[in-house]
Amino acid sequence: MKIIKYDGEFSVDKAFAEDEPLIAAVGFGGEKAIVSHIDQAVEHYILLQKVGVSGAEIDRFFRITFDKSAADWTFVCPADYKNIADKSRRVSAFYKDGFTVIADFLTEIGYFSDIRIPKRYRRHLEELNTGESHGRNS
Repeated sequence: MKIIKYDGEFSVDKAFAEDEPLIAAVGFGGEKAIVSHIDQAVEHYILLQKVGVSGAEIDRFFRITFDKSAADWTFVCPADYKNIADKSRRVSAFYKDGFTVIADFLTEIGYFSDIRIPKRYRRHLEELNTGESHGRNS
């Protein structure tokens, strides 16, 4: 995986050393990741723009904020993810792929952090668990 460190006023290496919060966008295929101190970029779309990735391409990256204790995943599954039309299959694939790619990225940089999906991003997962996306009434 190619890891691009976006440095500026705040150094990524210093953030690693001091366990400062970081932000990363990890490509769906696991081919590259862009990482920055969170104060350097603030939002994923800003980080991507700073390294020359267009705004339209933000939906091609898994997005996390993290430190050594945990990685919070901004779980937003694009409607065209892998061109899977069925929503439940698409969200399931996104979930599985995301955990794999994000874990690979974290391991590569030497972080063995928990991967969490904050409550505000669990809507699609909760729909799957209740069967709403399958048309069930349970």
